[in-house]
Amino acid sequence: MRSEAEMMEMLMGFAKNDKRIRLVMLEGSRTNPSITRDAFQDFDLSFFVTELESFKRSDDWLDIFGKRLIMQKPEDMELFPPELGNWFSYLMLFEDGNKVDLTLIPLQEVEEYFFKSDGLVEVLLDKDSLVKKELQANDRQYWLKRPTAREFDDCCNEFWMVATYVVKGLARKEILFAIDHLHEIARPNLLRMMSWQIGLEHGYTFSVGKNYKFIQQYLPKEDWEAFLSTYSQASESKMWQSLFTCYRLFRQYAKLVASELGFLYPDYDVAITAYTERVYHQVKIED
Repeated sequence: MRSEAEMMEMLMGFAKNDKRIRLVMLEGSRTNPSITRDAFQDFDLSFFVTELESFKRSDDWLDIFGKRLIMQKPEDMELFPPELGNWFSYLMLFEDGNKVDLTLIPLQEVEEYFFKSDGLVEVLLDKDSLVKKELQANDRQYWLKRPTAREFDDCCNEFWMVATYVVKGLARKEILFAIDHLHEIARPNLLRMMSWQIGLEHGYTFSVGKNYKFIQQYLPKEDWEAFLSTYSQASESKMWQSLFTCYRLFRQYAKLVASELGFLYPDYDVAITAYTERVYHQVKIED
């Protein structure tokens, strides 16, 4: 596997020698000092170019970076509509395991790029001194935030409302419907509530990572293991157990947040829990 130094030398060598490329930015985890380096980190780069269409005519110019196992061009797909406007990206996994996410951006859209930036950016090459201010990469945008009373109530309302869809799906034996609502909506709100409690305990000067990937290190072992158990969804009985475990954890963490911040914890928890138990026992009798 090519080292980070080898990859950067290759990518930057190409950019320096191509007159169409005027500015190169590095983004993502490789700019973040809070993230431990490993071999699976992407090389997230943006090339600001004078002639974008000339790059798009053929993919042959990408061969210089190595043999690709797979490439995706999101802005050239029909099933998934593009979201980057005039920008064009290449997501490439190479034979040696390195992954490069390269975005081509029209040179005239430098200001728009910085407006959209999440703060995790670093200038690697600036041939025309386009970047006038000094940049210091940081992940402040992703730090935990103290919830407002309205945000807290919205989170509770969404969790307990969506829980009824999970119950309905299980009662109808529509397990995929139930799994989807638990996984896509209910559980993310449980994670949100957990992260708020973590912020109260540890402060609001850090991030728990994309998809809450670092949350484990801040949770008690028993809570983490209970949370992981909610991913056991391969049968209706396991789904019921996962749902009840989510109830218990959400109630536990939401009450901690409410107590600490002086918020009112909603009483519909009791009503929805009773409703769930009633439907659960009815389904068990019918089975």
